[in-house]
Amino acid sequence: MMERRLSKALLFGGAFVTVLMVPAIAFAQTTGAASTAAWQLGAVKALAAGLAMGLSALAAGYAQGKIGSAGAGTLAERPEAAIWVITLQALPEIIVLLGFVSAILING
Repeated sequence: MMERRLSKALLFGGAFVTVLMVPAIAFAQTTGAASTAAWQLGAVKALAAGLAMGLSALAAGYAQGKIGSAGAGTLAERPEAAIWVITLQALPEIIVLLGFVSAILING
């Protein structure tokens, strides 16, 4: 059990470091003192855009999981509430869309 947790932690840590290092490597080819500030700004913008999109997607997934399980219980007792359950299930997608728009605005 402990080995499984450790392997998951290493996998997550490796993926996290990879996601953070890819923008840095991509922007690392410019040279000069003036371009250093531009590189840092570009890297921070890319990181901020990734965080905006990633965290909003994680939050929406968590919300949809909770709403889906509660909606399944509601539909078992009251099938006439289907339209409300579908509507509530679709609402967290707005969070993802707002995160996507924020990422575009940050990089723009």
